[in-house]
Amino acid sequence: MGDAETITGQLPGGQRLDKALAEASGLSRERIKALLAEGAITIAGTPATSPSAKAAEGAPFAIRLPPATEPHAAPQAIPLTIVYEDADLLVVDKPAGMVVHPAAGNPDGTLVNALLHHCAGQLSGIGGVARPGIVHRIDKDTSGLLVVAKSDKAHEGLARQFADHSITRAYIAVTNGHPQPPAGTIAERLGRSDSDRKKMAVLPKDSSRGKHAVTHYKTLERLRGAALIECRLETGRTHQVRVHLLSIGHPLLGDPVYGRTSSTLRPILRELGFARQALHAAELGFIHPVSGEHMHFSSPLPGDMRQLIDECGQ
Repeated sequence: MGDAETITGQLPGGQRLDKALAEASGLSRERIKALLAEGAITIAGTPATSPSAKAAEGAPFAIRLPPATEPHAAPQAIPLTIVYEDADLLVVDKPAGMVVHPAAGNPDGTLVNALLHHCAGQLSGIGGVARPGIVHRIDKDTSGLLVVAKSDKAHEGLARQFADHSITRAYIAVTNGHPQPPAGTIAERLGRSDSDRKKMAVLPKDSSRGKHAVTHYKTLERLRGAALIECRLETGRTHQVRVHLLSIGHPLLGDPVYGRTSSTLRPILRELGFARQALHAAELGFIHPVSGEHMHFSSPLPGDMRQLIDECGQ
């Protein structure tokens, strides 16, 4: 358990309170919103709660950062593919089937359990009790690259880059059918589905719910009844690639939640035993939050996706 820390300063004016506090403190806006909700921020000595309130220029603020709490997750000696590691962060190539952090139904065997063992306590506590070091996540059955913070400075710096959408992220996907046009941009608002709260859905552009999401896609190869697609993300919303491709009529092969597989391809998936969404986080780039160096990593397609592509290409 560490000691509590307090950040103080003066607000820049003319903008939302969460944005002004993030700019003045160096914390991410998401972190600021969470601290506002916890009552950990005062403006001119008065507790502040509304992220959208107008920031009064020059007003003194104080942000009380609670000490990192001990994680409930237990360290587990689970093998990891470490692509890069230094004192502040590491990049992991996550296999399909591994959950990122413990949750109901997945109390252990997660990436967090593996990281707690590998890093022996040297992980940022900002992510919360159950997910130390986790700055972003990819779905359980999506494979590929993930950056993890070992220091709080790295966590905050990476969170800012994710918040301002300056992180480079490219996914390789296999879709049902051939998107037309073969390349384009999908800019559709995403939020919880009205009919099934476990699913995400495209919402009306003027909706007050959900979040703006942008995916740039291009066809790399036409396959038999399917297509090999590259998706570059401007935003990183929950299930973004899966729902955006579904919205243009070309869901991911094998997707158990959003998938629709043609009768031509169904026997191939069955024969291969391919029962996950065909999605791989293949490229990740960011500015190192401590050294300032530009970092760029790529991950080859895992064997199950290569085999799927080969079978669909015959």
